[in-house]
Amino acid sequence: MDLIDGRRILLWLWRELRVGVPIGLIAATFISVMFDDPFVRTLVYSWCIGLSIQLLIEAGRYGLAAWMRRHGRDSAALRANWPGWTWMLPWCIGAAVLGYYGGSLLADAITGGARTHSPFGNNLRALSLILMVSLGFTLAAVWFFYSRSRMLTLQTMTEAAERSAAELQLKLLQSQLEPHMLFNTLANLRVLIGTDPPRAQAMLDRLIGFLRATLAASRSGSHALADEFERLGDYLALMAVRMGPRLAVRVHLPDELRALPVPPLLLQPLVENCIQHALEPQVQGGRIDLSATRDGDMLLLRVRDTGIGLANVPASGGTRFGLRQVRERLAALYGGRASLTLEEASDGEGGTLATVRLPLQQSPS
Repeated sequence: MDLIDGRRILLWLWRELRVGVPIGLIAATFISVMFDDPFVRTLVYSWCIGLSIQLLIEAGRYGLAAWMRRHGRDSAALRANWPGWTWMLPWCIGAAVLGYYGGSLLADAITGGARTHSPFGNNLRALSLILMVSLGFTLAAVWFFYSRSRMLTLQTMTEAAERSAAELQLKLLQSQLEPHMLFNTLANLRVLIGTDPPRAQAMLDRLIGFLRATLAASRSGSHALADEFERLGDYLALMAVRMGPRLAVRVHLPDELRALPVPPLLLQPLVENCIQHALEPQVQGGRIDLSATRDGDMLLLRVRDTGIGLANVPASGGTRFGLRQVRERLAALYGGRASLTLEEASDGEGGTLATVRLPLQQSPS
C-alpha cells in the first residue's frame, strides 16, 4: 500500500467516525430513554451497530460503482461512486440487517455480555426501532457524503472543461496569428504602398478585418456563417496578393444559411491547409471551393481544393495540427454530434475535400 492510498483510507475512516460518533450518541440517548437501558452499554452497541452498517453501505457503494465502471458504464454519479438507488436501496436493507447482527457481536465482545436485542429474539419492537434509527441516520450520512462527492466531481469536470476551452482558444489565436503570414503580408504592403496605393489600402482593410476577427474569436462563442465566409475571404484575399493568379476561389453560400451561428474561424485551419500543403506545392497553383448546404438537421460546410491530393502530401507535411484543432473544437462544443471528414475529391479535378458536419438545432455557447 503506498502513501497516497494510506492517506485516503485514514481520511475515509476519520470521515466515518466524525459522522458515526455523534449518530451513535443520539441513537444511544434515544434508545436508553425509550427502553430504560444503561446508557454506556447502549452507547457501545449503538456505535458498533451504526459503524458496522455504515461500513457495509460504503463498501457496497464504492464496490458497486467500481463494478459498473469496469463493465463500461460511465456517468457523473458513477465517477462520484454512486451506483444509484436501484442498486443501493436493497443493499442498504441487507447492510442494516447484517450490520446490526455483526455490530451486536462486536459489542458483545467489548462488553463481555450477551446481546440485548437479538435480530431473532422476541422483542421485535425494539429490534425494528433500533434498525430504523441506525439505518435512517446512516442513509442520511451516506447521501450527504455522496452529494458532496458528486459536487466535487462536477466541479473538477467543470474546471477541466474550462482549462480545455482556454487551451483551445489559445491554440486558435496562436495558429491564426501566424508570424510568417503576417510578415509576408506586411512586406507586400510595403511594396504596394509605393507602386499601387489603392490596392495597398484594400489589402490593409482586409488585414485589419482578419486580425479583428482572429482576436474576437478567442473571446466569442459564435458568429454568423456569413461572417465566417467573409473572414475567410479576407484571408484568401491576403493570400492572393502573394500567389497572384495561381490562386482561384469559388464560394457558395445560400441566403437561408447566412445567419446560422457557427464557431468563429472554424474553417480557417482547413483553408490554411489547402494553401500550404495542396496548392503552393503545385507550380500552377489551383482553386479553393467553399460551400455550405443543409442536410436535414445538419449543416454541411465543405472546403475543397484542386491541389496535389492526400496521397501526395508528405508525412512531414504538418497538416495534422490544423485538423486536430478543428476536431478538438467540435468535440468541445458539440460532443459527438459534429464531425470532420477528409477524403480525396471524386469529381475528376483531383485534390482534397474536407467536410464539417454541425447540428442545426443548437448553437455553440
